[in-house]
Amino acid sequence: MSSRHSVLFVTTLSSFLTPFMGSAINVALPRMGSELGMNTIELGWVSTAYLLAAAIFLLPFGRLADNLGRKRFFIGGLVVFILAALASAIAGDKVTLITARVVNGAGGALLYATAVAILTSAYPKAERGKVLGINVASVYLGLSLGPTIGGVLTSSLGWRSIFAFIAILGIITLPIAIRHLKTDHKPSGTGTFDLKGSLVYGISLALIIYGFPKLPGFEGLLPFGLGIAGFFLFVRIENHTASPLLEMNVFKGNQVFIFSNLAAFINYSATFALVFLLSFYLQQVRGLPPAQTGLILMAQPVVMTLLSPLAGRLSDRIEPAIVASAGMGLTVIGLGAFAFLDAGSSLSFIIILQMILGLGFALFSSPNTNAVMSSVNPSHYGVASATLGTMRLTGQTVSMGISMLMFALIMGKGSSGIENTEGLLSSIRYAFIVFALISVAGTFFSMKRGKIRT
Repeated sequence: MSSRHSVLFVTTLSSFLTPFMGSAINVALPRMGSELGMNTIELGWVSTAYLLAAAIFLLPFGRLADNLGRKRFFIGGLVVFILAALASAIAGDKVTLITARVVNGAGGALLYATAVAILTSAYPKAERGKVLGINVASVYLGLSLGPTIGGVLTSSLGWRSIFAFIAILGIITLPIAIRHLKTDHKPSGTGTFDLKGSLVYGISLALIIYGFPKLPGFEGLLPFGLGIAGFFLFVRIENHTASPLLEMNVFKGNQVFIFSNLAAFINYSATFALVFLLSFYLQQVRGLPPAQTGLILMAQPVVMTLLSPLAGRLSDRIEPAIVASAGMGLTVIGLGAFAFLDAGSSLSFIIILQMILGLGFALFSSPNTNAVMSSVNPSHYGVASATLGTMRLTGQTVSMGISMLMFALIMGKGSSGIENTEGLLSSIRYAFIVFALISVAGTFFSMKRGKIRT
């Protein structure tokens, strides 16, 4: 196996793990709620705690990896990821489980911050769309297999077996990564680490995500407002720091980079909670078992897995803005149609809409990643990759926040039990309306990004 192929193989394996975990756990959430006495909002935190921790640590880890070497951070991420998955498997209460998910997110951040940067550095620009398409396909393969395997494991062995299975996959991946991941950048800078900016950034993001589901009450408005103010402070710190966490001057005026990242943030904000919402709909509203739910939820990621490499290659020939914007347009259609879900909606209707969304996600994701990574110099691949990953994770966290906000507003904070099927269905429909409207804005930013070829 050549050096390049080894890098592709290892980063593809790691890119499979995290989405597989997320989609498998979504199917198991109703069973978790029954066993640990968790309501819908608390169950939302099982996913959100992971995403929030990953988003907080991603940019700092991306900066440190650029300076200290990406391979060691990648290997460290796998180790933390494995240990946190094992801790989740043996958690005896909801506090322990959510805490373990926070640590899991920190391990995921180490992987997110390095994998795409390592892969992008190993291939020339002419082949980048193809290999990034393969990498994105591995993400969608994890999303595809997660609901089915997660549903089978939950039905036969219980929800804890999902975390144990994920830990086993990580243990299998670790020695392969240590042996084959030989290509690694030397330190690219000698500047000091921006600890102040990292702390302000992390605390601000945590306050926003914590307060968001509690809006419009004062208990939500106060942390949310403090978080927004914190982000303005973060920008000010970055503009006056010698070695900033995020080099604003590097990306200033880079319209492709800025608008592509905005489009990614909006896309994930609008789409990530799809499986979370449909899992509750199929199991709690329609009464389907986890295994059958997992099979139905495969439709969207299977389409993404099959078409992402083709979309990546297409973006090597056609401007990514064109391909990605077409994908966002399809996303608007699919999410808008899901707003008409009711208790009697046919399963074929649900599967067809998932396939439409799968096509939209495939057309958007790898071309958008290609646009981001092709818009910066190689010396900034780590920060660019971490920035894109932060947009993805922050968007996913916001998507979960919107879902929990709908649960809180419609079902009420004190009566948000998963047995309230009428409230669940209303919350799900309103969430899809919000997501469809968000996607319209994402289509605009995707179209306005500009060209990566002159």
